[in-house]
Amino acid sequence: MRNPRVEQYSTTDTRRAEGFADAVFAITITLLVLELRPPEVPPGQLLAGLLHQWPSYLAYVTSYLYIAVIWLNHKHAFLRIRSMNRGLHWANLGILFTTALLPFATGVLSKAVREGDPADERTAVALYSLVGAFLCGTWVVFFRYLGHHPTLLDEGVPAEFFIQETTRAWLGVILYAAAGAFGYLVAPVIALVLFLAVPTFYAITSHGLYELGIVLRRRR
Repeated sequence: MRNPRVEQYSTTDTRRAEGFADAVFAITITLLVLELRPPEVPPGQLLAGLLHQWPSYLAYVTSYLYIAVIWLNHKHAFLRIRSMNRGLHWANLGILFTTALLPFATGVLSKAVREGDPADERTAVALYSLVGAFLCGTWVVFFRYLGHHPTLLDEGVPAEFFIQETTRAWLGVILYAAAGAFGYLVAPVIALVLFLAVPTFYAITSHGLYELGIVLRRRR
């Protein structure tokens, strides 16, 4: 026999989860900018010093864009969620955990590319791709959990939404894994291009593949 009191507190609304997530995203973006430091150069060499730090700028833009689209995806996902249970809280925390790793991976990558050691560059792109793939994997878990717990959702959310968004997350896992493999085995610069391409793809589809498909059908 179920305990009514336990059932009463087994789910909560989404406000605390959304507020905590917004705080984590804000702090993570703030940590990214700490990697952008004034170059220590002799007088008259400031321009050269600033240009030498181009890997830091590229890594910052790439990771900032990635976190921005994560926030947008998080926002649009939670528009469909009515309540949270323990399992969904853990899935959400998994997304936040991997997002918080991005500043570390970004710093390692920018430093390795700036210093130009080939072995370190390969290791750095492998690390960044691992974090990126892991982060996309947490979205797979998140959407699959929602797909199996429809009582947590607002009414009228179609099942196709979770199928397409899970596919979208799996695509990120594959792309980051491919970027890491090409960067490690062939040339790190290939990985850098793909690292920027993946969040660009997610930015274009920030409303999700399901809603993007609806928009495209309406324009035909």
